[in-house]
Amino acid sequence: MFSLLSFTPFQPTPGLAIWSLLIFLLFWYIMGKFAFRPIADALEKREDDIQQAIDQAKQAREEMASMKSENEKLLAQAREERAKILQEAKEIKNQMIHEAKEKAKEEASRVIGNAMNDIENQKKAAILEVKNELGNLALSIAEKVIKKELKSNSAHQAFVNTLVAEVNLN
Repeated sequence: MFSLLSFTPFQPTPGLAIWSLLIFLLFWYIMGKFAFRPIADALEKREDDIQQAIDQAKQAREEMASMKSENEKLLAQAREERAKILQEAKEIKNQMIHEAKEKAKEEASRVIGNAMNDIENQKKAAILEVKNELGNLALSIAEKVIKKELKSNSAHQAFVNTLVAEVNLN
């Protein structure tokens, strides 16, 4: 038991320290070659992948912003086109209404003018007919009066000659 009590693993003996150092360096070399290098490469690859993802996200965000601004421009242009089309349609509607009103006024004026001409012609015809009737009535009355007053043929002849002379003067 004595020998176990005198053994201390932390006793600095030069042989043990050299072997421990040699084993540690060998372990460190093996770990560096087979463990640390792949882990470092994997971490570096992961860092590159993360950076690429961040760059792609920034690029996508910039593209989305530019697409959004383009969409807003297109939307504004579409609104302007719609407003222009509506304005043109309103102008065409107003022009058509104006033309229809003008045509209706012209047609009404033409119809009224034709009606006025017809009324005037009918008025003249009625006046002429009334004059003719009055003339015939006056002649009939005059004839009856003259027959009654002019009983002699010579007086009748003198009156007719006087009338013929007046008619030739007019």
